[in-house]
Amino acid sequence: MYKEYKAAWAQLTAPGADFEVVTANVRGNDIRTYANAPGSLRDLWLSTTAFADRDYLVYDDERLTYGETHQRVASLANWLIEQGVKPGDRVAIAMRNYPEWMQAYWATMSVGAAVVGMNAWWIGPGMLYALEDSTPKVMILDKERLDQLGEHRAKVSDIKLVGVRFPEPEADVTPWSEVVVGDGSLPMLDIDTDSDACIFYTSGTTGRPKGAQLTHRGCVSNVWSMLFSAGLQRTLAIQKGLVNADDEPPIGCSLVTTPLFHVTANNCAAQGTTLGGGKLIHMYKWDAGEALKLIERERITAVSGVPVMAREIISHPDFATTDTSSLMTLGGGGAQLQPDLVGKSDEQVATARPNTGYGMTETCGIITSISGDHFVDKPASCGPAMPAFESKIVNPDSHEEMPAGEPGELWVRGAHVIRGYLNREDATAETIINGWLRTGDMARKDEDDFIYIVDRIKDMVLRGGENIYCAEVESAIFDHADVAECTVFGVADDRLGEEVGIAVFLKPGATASADTLRDHCATQLAKFKVPRYFWFVEEALPRNASGKFLKRELRDSLDVKDAH
Repeated sequence: MYKEYKAAWAQLTAPGADFEVVTANVRGNDIRTYANAPGSLRDLWLSTTAFADRDYLVYDDERLTYGETHQRVASLANWLIEQGVKPGDRVAIAMRNYPEWMQAYWATMSVGAAVVGMNAWWIGPGMLYALEDSTPKVMILDKERLDQLGEHRAKVSDIKLVGVRFPEPEADVTPWSEVVVGDGSLPMLDIDTDSDACIFYTSGTTGRPKGAQLTHRGCVSNVWSMLFSAGLQRTLAIQKGLVNADDEPPIGCSLVTTPLFHVTANNCAAQGTTLGGGKLIHMYKWDAGEALKLIERERITAVSGVPVMAREIISHPDFATTDTSSLMTLGGGGAQLQPDLVGKSDEQVATARPNTGYGMTETCGIITSISGDHFVDKPASCGPAMPAFESKIVNPDSHEEMPAGEPGELWVRGAHVIRGYLNREDATAETIINGWLRTGDMARKDEDDFIYIVDRIKDMVLRGGENIYCAEVESAIFDHADVAECTVFGVADDRLGEEVGIAVFLKPGATASADTLRDHCATQLAKFKVPRYFWFVEEALPRNASGKFLKRELRDSLDVKDAH
């Protein structure tokens, strides 16, 4: 199976092929990049004019075609220029996943400015920090975000505001309807492929967030990597006789499940679907029952969010009676897809194959991708690094490469890597060394160069000198039928340094005890890895805006005296 995989990979990346890889010197480093990728996100957007009559953005009962969206994008782009926005300037977007998000995004790209993705969960001080850090000329926002800014609004009064879906007119806020009524064309200009396309703030749970500077090269390379991954699976399916080479693949329809101010939704789901002329379905907020209704109504082909979303879909009471036959992929990113979920997704959704991608804000999206038979065969892996990456496993202290198969910190270099962190030269120098990005993730490679993420370095539990990777313990617990959610972390211990602690949210009606789960773990894990401390919580575990569990916040709220 892997011999054919490598042969198909070589075929798609060969000289003259669609995904040919060449070397370019970027910021003083020779890196891998795609020879045929668009030069900018503006070029990517302009390539979709051929899809004018297709539906593009869907939200509740609202529908916009590509043609209607191009008109609005061009109008907003020209309005931005009238406000003095020039290439190199910035425009902030602060709102829910409304259809206006993507319109504002493409308009900003098209005038050479960079989007500042404002975290919609921020309150006033967080918003103020990002605005003062990124200094946008314009902010496009909904009423909730304006209310959150509150008293801090006066401190950024020089920023022009555009209001989206405001129930009533607001002083000094230009209504969205006034900036998208023009009929002009997009302004003509050239965009430097290595200039900033957007500033996305990292979702760290401690300290000030860092504004990652994603470039046009990085973003279009991410889209190209996603196309490559899909093309690889299609090539293999054709070779196996599962797909007719003359048949056109179906037009994509993606459910946008995570916030557009992060790369999972924006760079991966939205941009990839857009390039193929597909449809984006927006939700007011995540709800598995509503997602199932949309899958059936809109004939959605792809659902990708954080893993818990796929788990909630297949375990929902309405799953069995919902027509999910349009689904081709069901997976997740932003966190490791637990091995048990890979098999469950493959078995319970007849038409869809499981898939996942491992990546970071700092790589504009995916680093690796895995799906179908290979994911079922290697459910603990996140796949090989995409063609525009070099990758290596190093000792996080000495920076020397580790022996084959041994875990260490994953470093990557290539077209996807960000330019740096805005206004944070120290953080940039610490994270990017000679073009190599330190991911901060512990990983290993197998004999096929497939990568396995074993944990975040700082989330690893060090118990009596033994390294315990939280992801391994979580996978074992998730394999128990009573467990809905869990997260593992280290608990300080005078004797051993740290012990393993775990917070568990059980499924409704479930009665598993700590001893039950310990016995279950003991069948899969070495004894020293079995959690000592169990906390059973009565509500779903807290998550940040990108859907990741806030394990440090949760850990700090729990008392050892209350553990089981």
